[in-house]
Amino acid sequence: MTESLRTCYVYLNQTSRSFAAVIQALDGELRHAVCIFYLVLRALDTVEDDMTIPLDRKVPLLQDFHSFLYQPEWRFTGSQEKDRQVLEDFPTISVEFRNLGQEYQDVIVDICRRMGVGMAEFLEKKVGSMTEWDKYCHYVAGLVGVGLSQLFSASQLEEPEVGGDTELANSMGLFLQKTNIIRDYLEDQQQSRAFWPQEAWSKFSSGLEDFAEPQHLSSGLACLNLLVTDALRHVPDVISYLSRLRNQSVFNFCAIPQVMAIATLSACYNNPMVFQGVVKIRKGQAVTLMMQATNMGAVKSIIAQYSQEMVPKVCVSDPSCERTLHMLALIRERSLCGDSHTHTHTHHLSPVYLSAAMLLAALSWQYLSATATATATTTPPGTTDMQGH
Repeated sequence: MTESLRTCYVYLNQTSRSFAAVIQALDGELRHAVCIFYLVLRALDTVEDDMTIPLDRKVPLLQDFHSFLYQPEWRFTGSQEKDRQVLEDFPTISVEFRNLGQEYQDVIVDICRRMGVGMAEFLEKKVGSMTEWDKYCHYVAGLVGVGLSQLFSASQLEEPEVGGDTELANSMGLFLQKTNIIRDYLEDQQQSRAFWPQEAWSKFSSGLEDFAEPQHLSSGLACLNLLVTDALRHVPDVISYLSRLRNQSVFNFCAIPQVMAIATLSACYNNPMVFQGVVKIRKGQAVTLMMQATNMGAVKSIIAQYSQEMVPKVCVSDPSCERTLHMLALIRERSLCGDSHTHTHTHHLSPVYLSAAMLLAALSWQYLSATATATATTTPPGTTDMQGH
């Protein structure tokens, strides 16, 4: 391993926290490709997040970012963000990008270009319609799913159809992103950010910020449940996508975030705490999910469990009641039905994979324990975040 690649893995561990362990568990050269893909997008995202960069400078930075991958000396030293080292030492990342096989380079530069253009589009406009919500989530997360899927296929660890079916790959990203946006309502409001679509919240209030007020709780819950229901429509695609995967390390990499998301979404549904604090799943629950999500049968059971936990919480007076129950019934049907691909992942895990799962759980527990103190002021003890970042 080159010195620059070692440095890239240092940056990976510094910026992606607990999910660095999942990336590093990927097989062969795919591990390096996904590491570089992550760091390139982390650098792009750092530019987008930095509110100290003037718009007239930020827009061309985002739109042209993909071209910097082929400029060996390019770096950006004007950021104040916590992850700015990936911009300040971008030559270390870009040289390893150019060391990748051309099939990997083509995927990364294409996704970086499309994402940069999309981020620039939403810099000066808020998410209005539900269609725009899908579009925004596509730019910031769906494209990540598409790019990862194409990397999986380029590595030949997965079949070409995994990278070719961009609709399923997009749904993988949208489900995660929508769950994050739903869960992070209060944090985003406190930082003057708004990602809940106006088409949804305007049905129940004159202002998105109203939902944080106790007198507007019933309206807030109605909007929350509408958005949770919208996110649930991606779950059948998630099941279809995961059912196609053949490589165990790729399966683990993809399945763990999805089961964490369904558990988080279930906890958020009809929950007033979304407007009062941060809804997080328990530390022990998170580690258990990581340990269990290693085969398709287990993943389907987890999805069925958490989706059905929402059913008793559905109120007949909720405006989205019928659609919510319909989606939950559809998910239950998809979770319980047989699948021609499922047998691939129902074998007993080898000692190597059991050891890797134990290591991942241990690393995750260390991270969750370390962050528990930091979050104690806003969340009850024994909870954890859905994602490491």
